[in-house]
This record gives sequence, C-alpha cells and structure tokens, in this order.
Amino acid sequence: MSFEHSLDDGLSAYGWDAGLEQSFTSHRSAGLIPARVVGVDRGACDVITETGPLRARLSLPAPADPVESPCTGDWAALRPGPTPELVALLPRRGVIVRSTASRTSHGQALAANVDTAVVAVSLASPPNPSRIERLLALAWESGAQPVIVLTKADQAADPGQAVTAIAELAPGVETIATSAATGQGMDTLAAALTGTVVLLGPSGAGKSTLGNALLGTELLETGAVRAQDGKGRHTTVRRRLVPLPGGGVLIDTPGLRGVGLLDADEGLQQVFADIEEFAEQCRFGDCGHDSEPGCAVQAALASGDLSERRLDSYRKLQRENAWASSRSDARLRAQHDDRKKAITRSLRETYAFRDRQRRS
Repeated sequence: MSFEHSLDDGLSAYGWDAGLEQSFTSHRSAGLIPARVVGVDRGACDVITETGPLRARLSLPAPADPVESPCTGDWAALRPGPTPELVALLPRRGVIVRSTASRTSHGQALAANVDTAVVAVSLASPPNPSRIERLLALAWESGAQPVIVLTKADQAADPGQAVTAIAELAPGVETIATSAATGQGMDTLAAALTGTVVLLGPSGAGKSTLGNALLGTELLETGAVRAQDGKGRHTTVRRRLVPLPGGGVLIDTPGLRGVGLLDADEGLQQVFADIEEFAEQCRFGDCGHDSEPGCAVQAALASGDLSERRLDSYRKLQRENAWASSRSDARLRAQHDDRKKAITRSLRETYAFRDRQRRS
C-alpha cells in the first residue's frame, strides 16, 4: 500500500505523514497496517485505521515501565483479522508524563505524539499560578509547544489584565483569553493550534466546552461546576482523540487532580527561563541564591524583577522533581540488582547440573 493511498484513506487527518510511513516499512512487509490509538482500557484499545475505527486486542509484551504501554496518541502496527491485534508501537516523538503516587515510582503517560499542549485556566475563579507552572513543565518536557488558554473570559472583570498576569508566569508561551459562550478569542486560538493538540487542566477548567467550540459540535461531554469554588466533576472519564475541522487532532483528557513531575529538568528550565537567566549572572556557579555575594537572583528580587512566590515555586518544583527522579533511579537500581541475582542463580543451577552429569 503506497503512502499516497494511505493519505487518501484518511489517516493523514490524524497526523500520518511521510516520516511515519518510512518508519512503518518493515511492518507493512509483515502484513501489518498502521493505526492511531484513540483510547485504551481493559486490555484492549480503540484505534483509527486507514479504513476506519476498530477495537483491537493488545498483543505486545508488558513493558517494565508502564509509561511505555500504549496510550492515546500512539501510532501502532495492527495485525488485521476477525479479532484485530495491536502488536507493536512506533517510536514516539514525545509523550506527556506525570508522576504518580504509587510506590512503584513509575510515571503515567497522558498522551503521546503531541504537538501543541493547551493549558486550560478558568477565569471564573482565581487562577492557581503553581498549577499553571506544573502543567507548563509537563508540556515543555514532552517537546510540545504549550499555549495557555484562559477560558470563561466572559465571567472575568478584566480579561486583559488576567492575560498580562498569567503571561508573566510563562516566558515564550502565548496566552489567549477565550469564551466558548461568546466566541471571544476562538479564532485566535484556532490559528495557534497545530498538529495533535491535547487539552490539560483540572476539572472545571472548561476543557471539554473549549474542545466542543473548536470542533464546532457538542461531541465532548460537559458538566457544571460548583459555584463556591469553581471545581467541576470528572465528566471526561477517558481520553479521546478526534480530528479538528480545520486540520489536526484534538485529545481531551480527564481533569488532573494531581500534577506530579518526573524527570522534568528541561521542562522546568523552560518554565523558569527568567530565573535561569538571572542565575547565569551570579558571581558563583554553585550559588544557592540565598545570601551569597553577587547573587543576581537576589538582586532581581530586590529590584522587583522577580517575585518571592515565583522563586519559591521554582525551588519547590526542583525539589519535587529531584525526589521523583531519585525514586526512579532507586527502582532502576533494584531492577538491575534483581537481574544480576537471577543470572547468578541460573549460573549456579547450570554448574550444579554439570557437576551431577559428570559424577553420574
């Protein structure tokens, strides 16, 4: 099947391109077909193929790290038949991963092969700067381009002031005030979105309503929020992947109660690029930014170019990320030790068997 044929069959609407086709060559020669994962649950997944949607059984080995398991947005190789089987994943171009509270120290993949990450922030209640910074770190670390979308602008006293305040948290990130109810900012937002787009944010941020406005139809389920705190229920209970009318693909995700970081060093550097730039001007390379002489970070605090809140958030997220990474390192060391012990046991059993054979 040629690349042109696959384009005609509609996979291009879900992001299929020449690079993916090239990486799929060996799979095609084995009689497999390309598919994009729409959702995963109970040992099976919903996929979109060149000929339409299918339900497929997962038939690939369970990875040591759950992050490497199929998730929404993955490109995969499918064995067709009466019971289609997903047998391999194509290399990811990026994946949005958050840390989990489990004792295994594994992360959770939220979406794969994302080009644009929309961080949805409701203006119906006071925004949470720390949560925004966390979500931006996840987005940057994945390789996606984040866009901050302020939803429910029609409920804000001064949307322009909100844009200015939020933009200060996000160097290099476009911030757009929108209202699905009035249409404010929707054209600007649509023009800013490219490729595969994921919606990130807590319940009640208006992600599904925003998604419906972009789709031009009430496809995604929405729910009301509590008036006292602006929080919503989890009306989106699983991830969904649908094509956008103007091109590209939209992934809607359930509201995120916890946003833990895992190996997000580069993401944090992007989010706090202003502090990183100040730190480069410090007199000492190992400056702790406390009371050291010639500290450019402390000078920025004194001049008002940097807020205490932002510096505290930077330090807190760095500590959290380092702790999560140390848990991951400890798990990998334990797995390595287990493998060494297994090899040692196998060798001992082999030697014992040989000794018995020689004596018999």
